[in-house]
Amino acid sequence: MNRVETGKSTSKGSEGPSVWKGEFAPSMESSSTVKIRPRYGHYIAGGWVAPKAGRYFKTLNPATEEVLCEVAEGSEADVGSAVQAADRAYKDVWSKMSGAERGGYLFRMARLLQERAREFAVLETLDGGKPIKESRDFDLPSACNHLFYYAGWADKLEYAFGKRESRAWGVAGQIIPWNFPLLMAAWKIAPALACGNCVVLKPAETTPLTALLFAEIVEASGLPPGVVNIVTGAGPTGAALVRHPGVKKIAFTGSTEIGKLIAQNSAEFDKRLTLELGGKSAHIIFEDAPIDQAVEGVVQGIFFNQGHVCCAGSRLFVEESISTLFVEKLKRRMETLRVGPPLDKNTDLGAINSKEQLTKIQGLIQRGKEEGALYFETSCKLPDRGYFLRPALFERVSPSATIQREEIFGPVLTVSTFRTPEEAIQKANDTQYGLAAGVWSDKGAKLFEVSRRLKAGVVWANTYNKFDPCSPFGGYFESGWGREGGLHGLYPYREVL
Repeated sequence: MNRVETGKSTSKGSEGPSVWKGEFAPSMESSSTVKIRPRYGHYIAGGWVAPKAGRYFKTLNPATEEVLCEVAEGSEADVGSAVQAADRAYKDVWSKMSGAERGGYLFRMARLLQERAREFAVLETLDGGKPIKESRDFDLPSACNHLFYYAGWADKLEYAFGKRESRAWGVAGQIIPWNFPLLMAAWKIAPALACGNCVVLKPAETTPLTALLFAEIVEASGLPPGVVNIVTGAGPTGAALVRHPGVKKIAFTGSTEIGKLIAQNSAEFDKRLTLELGGKSAHIIFEDAPIDQAVEGVVQGIFFNQGHVCCAGSRLFVEESISTLFVEKLKRRMETLRVGPPLDKNTDLGAINSKEQLTKIQGLIQRGKEEGALYFETSCKLPDRGYFLRPALFERVSPSATIQREEIFGPVLTVSTFRTPEEAIQKANDTQYGLAAGVWSDKGAKLFEVSRRLKAGVVWANTYNKFDPCSPFGGYFESGWGREGGLHGLYPYREVL
């Protein structure tokens, strides 16, 4: 690998040492690993089905703006067919099967996904724009781990609910977002199947391809037809799934606005519901924190995933005594981030998922400038085509500023200072969300005390964005209802008698 280093200082006004920024020769992952069909139908009752209305939509590669293929646009009739198939499979086969048998299918799916991991990682990057090293090193292993984990629970459900009797709901409708399409599919399908339910899955309209490829894993595992069904489409398709009377359980990950509408519909039709929605998660950096480690944690938490994570640490609160030093180090680290083709193994930030999302982020950046915050973005060169954005941060941000209160869902960080732990806690909790937070300090007692008082579903101490299928995940307030993952992830999929 060729490397050229320049001694350009990247921290304006800094008197510290220059940053040595490495430029790497391209190291491209081949897109030939995966074969994309020209057109995809729905996957219903174990087979591929054309949409009843005959409508298709295009899915794009956000890094090149090229059309990858056409995908079926699901109608109410398509959703009805999928729900009927799932209900039939539940009554005829899946509900009569032992937990050990259900676990065996999940285990086989996990192994088959492992064997085709490279293919799925490339497709996830092509369709979603995220760097291949994120798809390869996080998304795929995590998806497999969730399937393995819940395969182990399938024959132990009697121990999960305090030896109380329980039963599956029947048909579960699952709607997943565009930021982690394959992981979210496994995240939801695995506990539903382990608990004895059948599934109708609706992937995001901008990233449907790995969910559709997962249908091949379902087929290869020998899973009975109709246990897993996949219907593609946009908002109306998801709304039809939520309203269908045959769906007893809805699991949704996505925006808070849509989550509120789903909650209203679910209440009307008496459906069980879990929601994992937006976030405006906080990092709190105390003066006794390991500064270099904290800088890296902040970068990992907001920039390495383009900010396309609901729990992204998008609000940074730094103790005033170290704020100048910390922000200087953070800017210098940001300048080393490589924005470029997602299939390049050297890329740190790939493409924003869609033109619509890029426009939204740019609008919020402009709003932040107009409201008086101090703006900084890196000096990297962006590709000529595709939906790319430089990593950025705002300093001197007012607590009432739009960028401090609204979820940006992009590689944009806001920075504020505090003087006391009480002030830090108050500022971190000053949000309508409550999904995640990170606390950085060398003192264990401070970590535990501050973490205990933060209103967030997940709090990381001296790290960030660490996930495990054994651990529950979810938020409070407008960040959602319920928990997914771990033992807690079983509860929404069983009716305890």
